[in-house]
Amino acid sequence: MANITGKTKKSRISKLLSDHGPALIALAALVAIWQFVCSVGLVPPFMLPSPVAVVKAFIKDFGLLMGHAGVTLQEAFYGLVIGTVLGFLFAVFMDAFDIIRRAVYPILVVTQTIPTVSIAPLLVLWFGYEMKPKIILIVLATFFPITVGLLGGFASVDKDSVALLKSMGAGKWKIFRYIKFPSALPQFFSGLKIAAAYAIVSAVISEWLGGFNGLGVYMTRVKKAYAFDKMFAVIILISVVSLLLMLVVNVAEKKCMPYRNFDKRE
Repeated sequence: MANITGKTKKSRISKLLSDHGPALIALAALVAIWQFVCSVGLVPPFMLPSPVAVVKAFIKDFGLLMGHAGVTLQEAFYGLVIGTVLGFLFAVFMDAFDIIRRAVYPILVVTQTIPTVSIAPLLVLWFGYEMKPKIILIVLATFFPITVGLLGGFASVDKDSVALLKSMGAGKWKIFRYIKFPSALPQFFSGLKIAAAYAIVSAVISEWLGGFNGLGVYMTRVKKAYAFDKMFAVIILISVVSLLLMLVVNVAEKKCMPYRNFDKRE
């Protein structure tokens, strides 16, 4: 039994290395080049801090960064949940009623042409510097990919399967439950991954333009102090948090669709 467990772990590790090894090697090479450029003085330290300086800054401000990251994650979580629920409802209603889809969908597309940076100051003016304007901005940024993903999934459903259920006397609810929703799950999770990344970025942008806590607020403070090592540290932290959030969505996707072969797709 122990040998089987050991072999399973080794196979998982070897698969992980084969899947992500090239990316890790490329990342290590980039960091090494970055460190070399800074060590030989090709770029002044005040313009480009070395990776070692960035790590030192991260360790020094670790507690402060974690406190700000907690606020940003809280905003992103609330906004992502509300945006997902709204996106799901919008997609269901637009799929069920063609008149709603033709009326609402073009407006949704137009809203995505408005830069997030231009909306954030207005939300701050209207709702203040607390958490509410941040959550609203995240909702506006996240519900669109959810809606579009689900609509695409509903539209790509197998027509023969729908016709079969109709011939058996199934109503709209049963067709949605047994055919449309399961067929739309891959597109839903694809949209959710994009929305998860948008949630963190939108939270940081909204905090940058007005707030008391959060990674965006931290960035504005270190920028004004010209502490670029700390600026790089928080940028890397934001990237890591976004990747972790997308990893959580990935795990949820595999749990919800255990029947799907993810190895071929990935």
